[in-house]
Amino acid sequence: MGTMAVRNQIRRLRFESGEMTQQALAKQAGVTRQTIVAIEGAKYAPSLELAFRIAAAFRKPLEEVFQFQQPGEKR
Repeated sequence: MGTMAVRNQIRRLRFESGEMTQQALAKQAGVTRQTIVAIEGAKYAPSLELAFRIAAAFRKPLEEVFQFQQPGEKR
């Protein structure tokens, strides 16, 4: 069984949101900048609650910010 991964579009959405900083996103989501760095770099999968808070910061639906990648699925 392969590894499942949560992909995200945070970097792209930050750029499209007036080049929002990781710190600004972290403040809106109620977490540290280091948490945003880890999520954006796919080193950490956020809780469902945090995923919704990040999506809300961009005013986007959850599935536009985060995608679940099945084992063996290509990007």
